Amino acid sequence: MSLILEIPTINDKPKDFDCLSQLWQKVQAETEEVIFDFSRCHFLRQNAVAFLGGLARLIESRGGKVTFNWETVKKHVCMNLKQNGFMYAFNAGEKPWLGNSIPYREDLSEDRDGLIHYLAEDWLGRGWVHVSDILTAVIVGITCEIYANAFEHGKTDIGVFSCGQHFPRLRELNLTVVDFGVGIPQNVRDFQKNFNLRADEALKWAFQKGTTTRGGQVTGGIGLDYLKQFVHINKGKLQILSHDGCATIDENGEIYENKQSFFGGTLVNITLLCDESLYALDFEADDELLF
Repeated sequence: MSLILEIPTINDKPKDFDCLSQLWQKVQAETEEVIFDFSRCHFLRQNAVAFLGGLARLIESRGGKVTFNWETVKKHVCMNLKQNGFMYAFNAGEKPWLGNSIPYREDLSEDRDGLIHYLAEDWLGRGWVHVSDILTAVIVGITCEIYANAFEHGKTDIGVFSCGQHFPRLRELNLTVVDFGVGIPQNVRDFQKNFNLRADEALKWAFQKGTTTRGGQVTGGIGLDYLKQFVHINKGKLQILSHDGCATIDENGEIYENKQSFFGGTLVNITLLCDESLYALDFEADDELLF
C-alpha cells in the first residue's frame, strides 16, 4: 500500500503550521511507501524543509519507503532545495553551495561543537545581522539549548532537523529546529503529574523563568525564557508548535493557544530582523549558555 503525500505551498503563517501537522497525521497510518509529490507546491519556507526532512526519516525509521517525485518540483523550488542541501541529503542533486540558505542539517545525536559552528558561522556569521561577539555567544548558547532539550526531553529516536533562510527583501533571517519526539506538553504533564493540562498552558509554563523538567527538578530554566526575552527586545518572532498547542512571541507580547490540528513533536521557528539598530542585550544570561 502506498500513499501519495501532496506537498502544497508552505510559508510560516498559522495555516501553514496547520498544514505541516496535517502532513504528519497523514503518515501515521501504516504504509509501505510514501511518495512526496510537489505538483501543488510553489514555495517552501525553511520550516517546511526541516519538517519534511524529518518526516521522511520518520517514515523510514518505521520501515517505510520514501520516494521523492523530483520531477514534480518547480524549477525555483528545486534550486533552493539543491542550494540548502536537502536534495543532496536524499541522494539527489549536487553538493549544496553558499547562497541565502542556512544548510539543511540532520543531527542523530547531540554534537555541541558542530551545532555551535553551524549557528555561529552558517546562521549568524554570514553578515546578515550585525551582532557583537558576546551577543553572538549568548544567542548561540540559547539556541543550543533548543537542541539539548530536543535530545534530552523530546526523547527523539530519529534526531533533530534544522534549516534556515535569509530573505533579503523582507530583511529577515529565519531558523527552524524540529524534532519528532514526545513534545513539550507531554513532558510538562508528566513532570507535573497533571495529565489534563492543556497544551497552551503547558507551553506557557515552559516559557516561564526557572521552570524545567530536566533532572526532575525545577531549577535554572531551560533557555526558552532567555530566547523569549531576546526576540521580544529585538522585534523578532518566536513560534513554537507542539501537540495541539502553539506559542507566538514577538514585540507585541505572547500568545498561547490550542489548535484543531495535532503534531506529536516540537517545531521551533526563530525570525530575526536584519536591522543594525537592533540587537540589544537587556538581560543577563547564565554563563552556562555561553559557548
